[in-house]
Amino acid sequence: MKYYLIVGEASGDLHASNLMKALSEVDTEADFRFLGGDLMQSVGGVLVKHYREMAYMGFVPVLLNIQTIFRNMQTCRNDIRSWQPDVVILIDYPGFNLKIAKYVKTQLQIPVYYYISPKIWAWKKYRIKAFRRYVDKMFCILPFEKEFYHKLNYPVDYVGNPSVDAVDSFIQQRATHPDTFLIEEGLSDKPILALLAGSRKQEIKDNLPVMLNVAAAFPDYQPVIAGAPGIECEYYTQYTSLHPVKIVFSKTYPLLYHSSVALVTSGTATLEASLFRIPQVVCYYVKMGKIAGFVFRNFFHTSYISLVNLIAGREIVQELFADRFSYLTIYTELKRILYDASYKKQMLDGYAEVIHILGKSGASQRTARLIYKYLHS
Repeated sequence: MKYYLIVGEASGDLHASNLMKALSEVDTEADFRFLGGDLMQSVGGVLVKHYREMAYMGFVPVLLNIQTIFRNMQTCRNDIRSWQPDVVILIDYPGFNLKIAKYVKTQLQIPVYYYISPKIWAWKKYRIKAFRRYVDKMFCILPFEKEFYHKLNYPVDYVGNPSVDAVDSFIQQRATHPDTFLIEEGLSDKPILALLAGSRKQEIKDNLPVMLNVAAAFPDYQPVIAGAPGIECEYYTQYTSLHPVKIVFSKTYPLLYHSSVALVTSGTATLEASLFRIPQVVCYYVKMGKIAGFVFRNFFHTSYISLVNLIAGREIVQELFADRFSYLTIYTELKRILYDASYKKQMLDGYAEVIHILGKSGASQRTARLIYKYLHS
């Protein structure tokens, strides 16, 4: 069968590539075409456009690149119409993907499946109307999403979380292969403080300088930045020139595996840190922090921004964002994690709870089997 997949960022590339591998196992004649990244390309198929050419975050960047975004969308529509896949599989990236879903469903009558639900449980709940009209099947990766959609009378499948698969696979490989990460990256024997400042330039610009200043206050730890895919090294050096810090690219999992603690922006990375059982401070800069904090507390549908807390349904890690984001708050929380053993243990116990709630690995395989089953039913 012919599968057309669309992702818009690095995490989507990872999860889509694993889904493609799983689809190839259940469908030996699987043929892939996609808007994606290097990991998907390594599996096979045709890369139509790289996600680096599509990822714009924030009102101003979107406005400045609006013509490029429209061209990308038209390229995608034309390519789907020309190739005529058996199904279009969308991975997160709702601003782009929901417009494609509408076109595919109404103009081409091709089935549309969604893997990794957009976070409408946080805001933009009105998007449920688009899901009902244009998305035939939804495969969710967060346990609470099934109940959320059930209340909206929209049936979905919870398939498990692909980050569990990815981390389990990495740890298993580490058990059977020589570990040369520290030597390859020229790292010392000091404990590592991992800095995960986001996957987009604006996030890095907003978060990394404060992270670096906090890291400098803990000289017994060596800070190491997880370089984001598609971001050139030179972009980081404008912020790191005054700090003795290493940057590693395409090695976030090895970095977390060897880290003692981490400063993490909100996103998939907060969950990945918990799966590696790395104590963390979630810190995320937002413009007009006081106003943003007020809006979040009073108008969002959720009480948390980090996946760790959202899955647990309670506060396991501190979320220092909006009006809580500052050098002092991040420094204080990091110091407590490093020097208060009981506080650290409480966080690690919370991680164990999250891992139990997520369930066993196999999300990609479960999703692939369901896709194949639904397409043949």
